[in-house]
Amino acid sequence: MEISVIQIGNSKGIRFSKTIMERYNIKDKVFLILEKGQIIIKPLSKPRKGWESAFKEMSENGDDRLLFNDVFEDENWEAWD
Repeated sequence: MEISVIQIGNSKGIRFSKTIMERYNIKDKVFLILEKGQIIIKPLSKPRKGWESAFKEMSENGDDRLLFNDVFEDENWEAWD
């Protein structure tokens, strides 16, 4: 795909269509890779975005309990001495 380089103040830039932005899930930032004469632009994803609020809500609802004990009755702690 050929696109034009445009003037943006004292800099230059490229402009992506809305379709490309949506198709590749590009939001506010991208990851730029300079490699072997190529420029690779990748969407910047934050897979853990929102986890803090989700964990807080879980705690408030009492949903953050262990599903099974972290220490089992038959564990041999003497082996670790």
